[in-house]
Amino acid sequence: MASPSQDPNSHVALKPRRLIRGEITYSAAKEKDANILHELGYREQKLQFFTRLFRSRELIKNIVAHHLGLTSPDACHVVDVEDWIHGSFNVCIRVDIDGPRTKSEKQVMIRFPLPYRIGEGPCPGNADEKVRCEVGTYAWVSEKCPDVPIPHLHGFGLSNGKTFTYLGGLSFFSRSIQRLRRWFLQLLRYPLPSLYVENRVKDQTALESPYIIIDYINPSRGEMLSETWERGRLDPRLRANLFHGLSRIMLNLARIPLPQIGSFILDEHGYLHLGNRPLTLEIQQLENESIPVDLQRDATHVSVDSYVNDILARHQSRLRHQPNAINSVEDGFYQTSALMVMRSVWSCFFRRDLFKGPFFLNLTDLNQSNIFVDHNWNIKCLIDLEWACSQPVEMIHPPHWLTNEAIDLISVDDYEALHGEFMDAFAEEEKSLDMPFPLYPVLKQGFERGTFWCSLALASPTALFKIFYDYIQPRFSKTHDDPAFWRITMPYWTFNTFAFIEHKVEDKEKYDISLREAFQS
Repeated sequence: MASPSQDPNSHVALKPRRLIRGEITYSAAKEKDANILHELGYREQKLQFFTRLFRSRELIKNIVAHHLGLTSPDACHVVDVEDWIHGSFNVCIRVDIDGPRTKSEKQVMIRFPLPYRIGEGPCPGNADEKVRCEVGTYAWVSEKCPDVPIPHLHGFGLSNGKTFTYLGGLSFFSRSIQRLRRWFLQLLRYPLPSLYVENRVKDQTALESPYIIIDYINPSRGEMLSETWERGRLDPRLRANLFHGLSRIMLNLARIPLPQIGSFILDEHGYLHLGNRPLTLEIQQLENESIPVDLQRDATHVSVDSYVNDILARHQSRLRHQPNAINSVEDGFYQTSALMVMRSVWSCFFRRDLFKGPFFLNLTDLNQSNIFVDHNWNIKCLIDLEWACSQPVEMIHPPHWLTNEAIDLISVDDYEALHGEFMDAFAEEEKSLDMPFPLYPVLKQGFERGTFWCSLALASPTALFKIFYDYIQPRFSKTHDDPAFWRITMPYWTFNTFAFIEHKVEDKEKYDISLREAFQS
């Protein structure tokens, strides 16, 4: 354990505090952009949630057996707590299954959203929204893009007790009834429901938490790219295989233009719609800290300008409502000036002829831990589809992590070399497909024009400012280090901007006092 530090403004010893992962000292917490005071509550909430799940192991066995069509839950074995996988927004519990129905041992994952990370407290229904959007993406990708490798989704449940099972997992009688129903609907030219059928689990409401059940990706099928990324990213052969695989996935998802910007969702009758707000992790992260996003769950966008203005409004809301958003008057000038200018210049990076589309499904959280590869870095499976949504074609780009650098610390020269390597693979893959809308010219132009950096800034509430000053403003002016720039632009962010900044500096002082008290023994 780290030794207690001494606060220079107090004679009271300050002890490190436990976060979900590791410890943090007061001096380190004070310098973080994130609201650490809020995060200090996660660990206790995690213990409470995990305890509830641990006490529900028999119910979890019943749920898994029900969705897999097993005659008895005794064939299901829930792994020990130390083998649970705790991610940023979900906990995944492996369930091992044996018995004559499975012919050989099978493994599945039951995934629960973490209510204390996605804003379930301040925004009830967020957990259900997250699950419904994730299964909507699974259903759409499985049906429309079968070449994209994702785990099989066996079923899911909502907090109100409604549960849905994949058609193939139902009993012979139920499966026959559903197929006959689908035949009649097709004959009458009515819309067909998804392949997930309501199939109530007895006593499921006792769990009071939504979930999904997917196949477990065992090591024989692949391992997380993050496990070998450090030692393999400098190997041109491995990179080539990865870049070709990612290109094929991006192109497969872009073979079907979508009518609007939003997320797929499975409604409570099993029908699939592109009718939910474009759910990215930033939205529920903000809501988790009670920062308003002013976006109804059924709100979608039909134009790029509407979508970008909504995103910028969320950035401004974070600045207004996060207690430690502004550290000083100078920092307030720095941030408000960046946001004010972004409102003016973002349209320079997007083509007006593409404002109304096309829109394509984009995997907005495609990081190394969500990609499973073999030893040659051929992609075997993608997981964690909860933050996928349809976005403007100009917001689809190669991953930002190719140089293994933080989002706001990317070396332009290093990234440009790898971006060119990726685009060569992308062009080669696109030639082999009959694409209704060629993506290669748009992606290439987007990097040359700076749309890549603009999209990156829009996607990150805290990194926007450094990305703006390092990669966006120099395209317009080389004098961004001149304090006169901030003094001139800052007043136009909102009415009485300077008074707002002074108020936020007071908020930060109060936050620091509360934070220090939280670290006192």
